Amino acid sequence: MQDTTPEFRRLVAERLRRMAPEERVRLCAEMFETARHLIEASLPAGIGPLERRKRLGERLYGEFARRAFAASTGSPR
Repeated sequence: MQDTTPEFRRLVAERLRRMAPEERVRLCAEMFETARHLIEASLPAGIGPLERRKRLGERLYGEFARRAFAASTGSPR
């Protein structure tokens, strides 16, 4: 889905190109933290820390997280 005009996409791309590498890293880290907070806020209250971590990982990394979690706990998927 493209809901952004080509002109605006060009402006954003140009702004990103002008940023110093450390600015781009900081921006990415801030966006990741925002996404993490939004996901955590959507999780049910009362789940334990391990289940919370598992669900957060699944939302962020999908099948990769499910396989990694299953491998680390010794359980099938």
